[in-house]
Amino acid sequence: MPRKPPSVVLVGRPNVGKSTLFNRITGSRRAIVAPIAGTTRDALARPAVWRGATFTLYDTGGLFGASEDPLHALVVEQGRWAIDHADLLVLVADGREGLVPADEQIARQIRETGRPVVIAVNKTDDKRAQQSVLEFYHLGFDPVLEISAEHGHGVAELLDEIVKHVGTAGSSGAEPSVSPEPHETRIAIVGRPNVGKSSLVNRLLREDRVLVSDVPGTTRDAIDVPLLWHRRRLRIVDTAGMRRPGRVGRGGKVEVVSVALAKEAIADADVVALIIDAREGATDLDAAIGGEVDRAGRGIVIVANKWDLMKARGQDFVKAFDDETRRHMRFLDYAPILHISALTGERAPRVLETLDRIAEARQKRVPTPALNRFVESVTATNPPVSPARRHVRILYAAQIGVAPPKFVFFTNVATTLHFSYERFLVNRLREEFGFVGSPIRIQVRRRAARRAERK
Repeated sequence: MPRKPPSVVLVGRPNVGKSTLFNRITGSRRAIVAPIAGTTRDALARPAVWRGATFTLYDTGGLFGASEDPLHALVVEQGRWAIDHADLLVLVADGREGLVPADEQIARQIRETGRPVVIAVNKTDDKRAQQSVLEFYHLGFDPVLEISAEHGHGVAELLDEIVKHVGTAGSSGAEPSVSPEPHETRIAIVGRPNVGKSSLVNRLLREDRVLVSDVPGTTRDAIDVPLLWHRRRLRIVDTAGMRRPGRVGRGGKVEVVSVALAKEAIADADVVALIIDAREGATDLDAAIGGEVDRAGRGIVIVANKWDLMKARGQDFVKAFDDETRRHMRFLDYAPILHISALTGERAPRVLETLDRIAEARQKRVPTPALNRFVESVTATNPPVSPARRHVRILYAAQIGVAPPKFVFFTNVATTLHFSYERFLVNRLREEFGFVGSPIRIQVRRRAARRAERK
């Protein structure tokens, strides 16, 4: 079994540049950067590699210091969780402000952990900051490095220091292996604000990995966490709640970037769990989010959360609820519907089971002979027509892609089929070959005329 890479955790006050440094080192834009104290809430984690050494870098919310965030206590709790699992701590400070009491408070806290500490004094590209660097030696940690996360100055030296501490644990000392990474299924958890996405993620992970509160918009960054489930490698991505575009714009830069990251998570995912609130049922916004998933060609399961509050409604309500959900999301008629409670855990295991089936179905290939026997059988009883109602013959078909499954149908005259017949073909393909939870794409082409035989 592969060895778990060491953990390097960025800690510090709010707004000292931890997220900028996190993005710089990991080569990503996973952490939202904004000049607003308390922007980061959950502990973000991304792999990083430097000089052959691999480690996991964590970005934490600002610890201590002034904060107007109503969730600050939970943010601190998340930061302490990351610190407790760290192999190395990087204390990030703001050189322009110099050493302040909150830095000393954090230093006392992390000294008690007994873990090695490196100090990174950020924003030292500013002349004012260079004069205050010496103050940080009073904290008693060595080394103290000058960096500019925004411009990259000193980051290489910081990474050298990180590798000095964790390099032995993060690499075998041999040449890097060229063997491919084991396949990892990416699962995005999406939905409106406050429908229970983060509660479900914690339930699936069996730990309080992401923040949960009744405050809408608690989650800001797209938090991705690896999970080994039944010997399968999964990566679960908890996303920010998605609101209507007009409201997102009024929510400010942080919410705009949060929703953009949620859409990016959908595009990067293999399968998506669309969480809806069972008390409210499917809404137009739920349908709009589902439309994003369908257009992206991702597998999807609709998860009605908070079902523990609906038990008293009886069995007839279940059918009525599902029928109404289907009516709101007719284009997702292929998506299974689950009724769960993230709070109590009722039926929650079925979420991963269903997502795993969908991920497998998306990769399925139909042998060409079997596909053409299917076409022959279907068209014999239901001949195709074109939009102009011309008689069409499907001559043969082939599968040209997976994830999502893609098929091409070659015909005698038409380059398109009537939309109702295309829908009929998609439904019959799903019934015959079992593409549960996955959209199916089809193309129609007119077979090219055969070239005249050479004389």
